Amino acid sequence: MADPQKPWCIFLMGPTASGKTALAVELVQRYPMDIISVDSALIYKGMDIGSAKPDAATLARAPHRLIDFLDPAERYSAADFRLDALREMQQIVARGRIPLLVGGTMLYFKVLREGIAQLPAADAAIRASLLEEAAAKGWPDLHAELAAVDPESAARLNPNDGQRLQRALEVYRSTGIPLTQWHRRQQQDGDGSWGGNADTFPYRVVNLAVCPARDVLHQRIADRFHQMLNEGFYDEVKALHERGDLNVDLPAIRAVGYRQMWDCLEGKLSYAEMVERGIIATRQLAKRQITWLRSWKDLHWLDSLDPNLLEKVLKILSADDMLS
Repeated sequence: MADPQKPWCIFLMGPTASGKTALAVELVQRYPMDIISVDSALIYKGMDIGSAKPDAATLARAPHRLIDFLDPAERYSAADFRLDALREMQQIVARGRIPLLVGGTMLYFKVLREGIAQLPAADAAIRASLLEEAAAKGWPDLHAELAAVDPESAARLNPNDGQRLQRALEVYRSTGIPLTQWHRRQQQDGDGSWGGNADTFPYRVVNLAVCPARDVLHQRIADRFHQMLNEGFYDEVKALHERGDLNVDLPAIRAVGYRQMWDCLEGKLSYAEMVERGIIATRQLAKRQITWLRSWKDLHWLDSLDPNLLEKVLKILSADDMLS
């Protein structure tokens, strides 16, 4: 049972294009809540259109914390997010308000609530070697290597998920210990400074997930991608490409939509191929997000197109005595 002495917060989650922002804006305009963005793309400056960053009018009505503060050349981890989010939450609660965490980066939500293993520091030489091997052999070959030394991690990862495969193999090659074992050690140690599990999280959480029907979500994703193109997404990425200091190894450029547009600008994809692959990649992202959510405990699922959506959310919050 949740500790009644802990302050409340809300996790408002859902796949991309599901309507999270619209609901969040309605909530903060009616109740003493402040939004914290939980989105690994919204953190970057100059990446506004392709990340579906709220426009200036929306931000004026409902300010968002943890957006638009990092250059695309910089890296930002889930551990970084946890520290920043806890700081922002503390400030919001100190003002007598409720933190409303909104987004679709499920790893950020998980790490915020449960903590994260303190893994070995990155090894630049091993990382460079892995990238060279991936370029020569392909990520599926490296996935097979990971399966031989850390089958649990390999089973969780797509054979083409370069970023996570790279990190898992980097940890193993630098320490001789599989990533899975590092995570188990962390759980056994129960390092309170990192949370360890949801019970040590210093807030009571109401977990909400908004999502329309699958066919509706797919159409919304396609419609929004075309809207982004009409709003100047091509020129946005072209400006990033012309900087000269960015590349596809950076998390910012690997973001869904940006990677496909980047390949188009470099002549690897035609414009039509970019559009098709961008929409497909976004739908695949939504599928992964929903898979994460299905394993989330104490989650209230809501249809984002329900005309009584706000009323149902308020009923959930009232049942938990949050708004009393």
